[in-house]
Amino acid sequence: MNAPLTPSMLINGVSLPPDAGARFERRNPIDDALATLAPAATLEQAQDAVRAAATVFESWRNSGPGLRRDLLLRAADALQSREAEFAAAMAAETGASAHWAGFNVQLGAGILREAAALTSQINGSVIPSDVPGNLALAVRQPAGVVLGIAPWNAPVILGVRAIATPLACGNSVVFKGSELCPATHALIATALNDAGFPPGVVNFITNAPQDAAQIVETLIAHPAVRRVNFTGSTHVGRIIAETCGRYLKPAVLELGGKAPLLVLDDADIEHAVACAAFGAFANSGQICMSTERIIVDQRIAGSFVEQFAAKAESLPLGDPRLGPSVLGAIADSRALERCNQLIDDAVAHGARLVTGGRSQSPLMPATVLDGITPQMRLYHEESFGPVKGIIHVDGEEQAIACANDSPYGLSAAVFSRDSARAWRVAQRLHTGICHINGPTVHDEAQMPFGGVKDSGYGRFGGQAGIDEFTDLRWITLQTTARQLPF
Repeated sequence: MNAPLTPSMLINGVSLPPDAGARFERRNPIDDALATLAPAATLEQAQDAVRAAATVFESWRNSGPGLRRDLLLRAADALQSREAEFAAAMAAETGASAHWAGFNVQLGAGILREAAALTSQINGSVIPSDVPGNLALAVRQPAGVVLGIAPWNAPVILGVRAIATPLACGNSVVFKGSELCPATHALIATALNDAGFPPGVVNFITNAPQDAAQIVETLIAHPAVRRVNFTGSTHVGRIIAETCGRYLKPAVLELGGKAPLLVLDDADIEHAVACAAFGAFANSGQICMSTERIIVDQRIAGSFVEQFAAKAESLPLGDPRLGPSVLGAIADSRALERCNQLIDDAVAHGARLVTGGRSQSPLMPATVLDGITPQMRLYHEESFGPVKGIIHVDGEEQAIACANDSPYGLSAAVFSRDSARAWRVAQRLHTGICHINGPTVHDEAQMPFGGVKDSGYGRFGGQAGIDEFTDLRWITLQTTARQLPF
């Protein structure tokens, strides 16, 4: 049995190991083995992290774009150099496959490199003034301390995204790691610390699950925190939004999803099947963009279901600590129970179990249910697991209506050989993201990533990210004597 991982917190450049105070456990979801012993931050330590970030903010905001760029590029290299450590930590803490861990590290490094490119793209504008001799400027400036809160399911991608653009814009950060992957998230802080960020610019804390609500409110309430950057469930996102509202703190929220994938009657079925399988079962369906509703025109449904089921059955399933797999573990016993309940409910209401099915183990097979209807929970609820439903529709209008029949609105996909037709359909879908003839799971560091409706608000990536993590100020310079009314 391997020794548990023992990550440290990072406050003002000082590492605080788990034996320095209270600590909590994270266990492997497959066999319940002790994966991690992590430090459980106190309220005072949470405030210390914010104070450290606030103290260094003025000097960091005045650093030049070249320095910030160099540090972010070094951080990207440091992150990639630890890929094996990330893979081991993710397998231990979340049951993730090595393929998923590698993808996380590569995209995480890409996010840091994109942030490095943004350091010289923080632009303003000159606005014509009606006042003679008045030079009026719109200027973007760093907001202050940014609180980043990231989940466990894509821990490197979402952990890096929580802090990379804020740092590029000249903000200092406090990164709160997930209780489900504290060691994985600690490796991100370690990589940034190795890159040479000044003490206090990057701070990292972890907390015991029972302390989460108090820790988060303490962090949000601190006057120095000027932005909150949260990725997680819609349920928790509502709590974060309400807390931010009480303290008048702007937030960027990337929440749950129920991504529809529309297969129109003229689609390339083989290509649609490949993209649907990737979107549905990557990381065992535990991605916010995961394909959740496969909406297929009834004219081609028979062929699609047959091919999709065969693809699902071919995907390797296993403990990622023992060798390569596509499907690893789902998060915990609650997630397993939810997936089993969704299967039972769908079958009880008339759905056909095509492949897979109930599991007694977190190593759940790819499961496909055909004939999903609005009377079934799987039609409405996010499975966040390898349980996927196929819905039959009659024509394009029904497909669009079905896709929009959800409170969520993050990602979507449309498949058709007629690109103009697919474009028209894509424009009518109520999602922040839509991919034509591509999977719902698609992320690039420079793209404006985010959702609508219950999937949250705000955008990451490129200029959109700069806008979220800076304040737009109006500053004027009177260059001549001004005539005043009295």
